[in-house]
Amino acid sequence: MTEEPRPVIMNAEPDGYSVAARDVLSAFADVREVTARRQELLTALGGADGLIVRLGHRVDEELLAAAPRLRMVATATTGLNHIDLKAAARHGVTVLSLKGETAFLDTVTATAEHTWGLLLALVRHLPGALTQAMAGRWERDQFKGRELSGLTLGIVGYGRLGRMVAGYGRAFRMRILAADPSPISQDAGISYLPLPAVLAGADVVSVHVALNPETDGLLDTTAFAQMKSGTYLVNTSRGEILDECALLKALESGRLAGAALDVLRDEVASGQTMPANHPLLTYARTHDNLLITPHIGGATTDAMHKTEVFLANKIRCFYCGEHENDYST
Repeated sequence: MTEEPRPVIMNAEPDGYSVAARDVLSAFADVREVTARRQELLTALGGADGLIVRLGHRVDEELLAAAPRLRMVATATTGLNHIDLKAAARHGVTVLSLKGETAFLDTVTATAEHTWGLLLALVRHLPGALTQAMAGRWERDQFKGRELSGLTLGIVGYGRLGRMVAGYGRAFRMRILAADPSPISQDAGISYLPLPAVLAGADVVSVHVALNPETDGLLDTTAFAQMKSGTYLVNTSRGEILDECALLKALESGRLAGAALDVLRDEVASGQTMPANHPLLTYARTHDNLLITPHIGGATTDAMHKTEVFLANKIRCFYCGEHENDYST
C-alpha cells in the first residue's frame, strides 16, 4: 500500500519559532523554513501545500496565485487584516488562526499587559525620565505625571482583551466604562454606555475592537471632539481603527494629553520598516506625549510559544482530518 505523501509546509517567518511547535509539525509534514522577502517568497511557494505567517507578509491574490498547491494558510493571530479572506476562499485555501479560540486565548495576557505598560509609560513620562537619568540629570519636577487611581477608564470594545484590561483597571482603582454593542459579558462594576458617552466620560481611552468595515476609522475627528480635553489614548488593537490625521490634530491641539500606540495604519504592507517621514513617527521624535512601539503587544516568549504550539496542533488536525471543518474561516 502506497504511503500518502507528506504535505510540504512553508514557514515564512521562522525566526524564534517554538521548538515544540516545530516538533509537532515535523511529525507529519516536511517543514521548510524560509526567511524571504516578498519576491523570493512568491518564487519559493510553488511547491508548498501549506504556509505559516505572522504579520510580516500579506497573503493576497498575487501570493495565492503563485502557490497552486496551497490548501492552508496559518497565522497565530486573531486579527486577519494581513490575509485576503475572499481571495483565499476563491483559491480553496483554508485559513487557520486564533480567531474565536476563546478558551485558549484567555490564557494569553501579553497584549493586555502591554496596554498597561504603555499607559504607565505615558502618564508617568517614563521614556523621557529614563533618558534624563542615563545622562546624569535628576530633574524630578520635569516629569510630574498623573495617578491612575480615581480616573475613569473607557474601554472601546469589551471582548477578551477589553475585559482583561478592565480587570487591571480595577486594580488601579479606576472607574470603568465600556462601549460595545455585544460585550463578552455583563460584569459587575462596569458601566456599559454608547461610544459617545464613553468617550465623553473617560480620562483614559483604551481601544480593543477587531478591525472590520464598521470599525475602520472608528475614532475620527468627531470621536476626538467628543473626548474631554486632556484625555489619554492607548491603542493596541489595529492602526486602522484610528484616523491618524485626526489623532495628530488632537495631540497638537491639546485635546489629547497623550497617546500610546502599538499599531499603525498599513503597517503590514510596510514589511519590517515604516516610512521615515510617517507623520506620527515624525511627531513622536520631538514630542513626549506620543509613544509608539512596533506591534509588540503579543510578542512575549511565553505568548508566542503557546500560540505557535496551539496553531501547530491545529494544523496537524487539519491535515490529519480531525475536525477539519472546525478550522475554516
